[in-house]
Amino acid sequence: MQELSFTMDRDVLMLAGVVAVVALAGLVVWALGAARRRAEADLRQQHLTETVERLAQAQAELTGRLSESHTSIGERLDGLGKRVGDGLQQQTEKTGERLAVLQQRLAVIDAAQKNITDLSQQMVGLQDILSNKQARGAFGEIQLNDLVKAALPAHAFEFQVTLSNGKRADCLLRLPNPPGSIAIDSKFPLESYEALQQAETDDAAKIAGRTFQADVAKHVKDIAERYIIPGETAESALMFLPSEAIYAELHANFRNVVEESFRRRVWIVSPTTLMATLNTVRAVLRDVHMREQADVIQAEVRKLLDDMGRLDERVDTLRKQFDTASKTLDKVRTSTDRVSLYGNRIDQLQLGDGDDASEITPPTVRLVADS
Repeated sequence: MQELSFTMDRDVLMLAGVVAVVALAGLVVWALGAARRRAEADLRQQHLTETVERLAQAQAELTGRLSESHTSIGERLDGLGKRVGDGLQQQTEKTGERLAVLQQRLAVIDAAQKNITDLSQQMVGLQDILSNKQARGAFGEIQLNDLVKAALPAHAFEFQVTLSNGKRADCLLRLPNPPGSIAIDSKFPLESYEALQQAETDDAAKIAGRTFQADVAKHVKDIAERYIIPGETAESALMFLPSEAIYAELHANFRNVVEESFRRRVWIVSPTTLMATLNTVRAVLRDVHMREQADVIQAEVRKLLDDMGRLDERVDTLRKQFDTASKTLDKVRTSTDRVSLYGNRIDQLQLGDGDDASEITPPTVRLVADS
């Protein structure tokens, strides 16, 4: 039992020693770990300190850069504000100028709009005039009167002339024989022309065309019978159409009516062709007037030639007098030159104190009498 107890005590002691050794080893390990942790903590603290210092330095640099950036940005903002202000001022001035130009253009547009309104009212009035046959006839006569007055002198025409057959012509051109006085009558077949233009079918167009053709042919016949009087008027007359459109339609699509007017010696004219005809009439009147004044002109030319002959004789006499005066002036010039030469010679003579003036022989002066 003692041995067992001793053995147990020994085991306990051994176990206690092992425990102590293990505890000591653990203590050593803990101490080493603590030292390592302290070293790591010191190292981390050092790193942290360096990081803080670097951050502080970076913060200082960043603060300086921010200050510089703030200054630069402020300067740029000031420059940008100035440029923007100048730009806005220039833009404001340009906008004001453009608004002024726009206002002027708007004023022009307003005036044009007013003119268009007035023209529309006039067109409505013209349409009302053309819708009435009597007013339409007066419109054609007024247009005829204006064209004739603008192209011919007052003595070459007469309006609303009653002929020997009792018919009244709208205008009578006073021309000498031949050809004699030419009558002009204004006609305006508007209804049949508008019906022709507004026809929507071929049948309607044919009917309107026949009506238009018949109206114009009747006008041509009436003018030929009323205003061509042998011994009183010319062998032809004029039918005035106040519309270029009707004139063009007639010559483009109704040649038979135009040819019929040729046969009846009735010349159909529009405002344009009438003006050309009137200019021809004016040239004829000018030629007639020149022929009437030919004798007077010849007499005046003969007088002018006689005057030119007398003027030539007088010019020749004057030229001879000028030649004689020129020769006389040349002779006077020669004499004055010689007198000047003698004066220079006399001026060059010098008399000394002991010189006897009687001993000085004056230069021989010979005056040549020029004939």
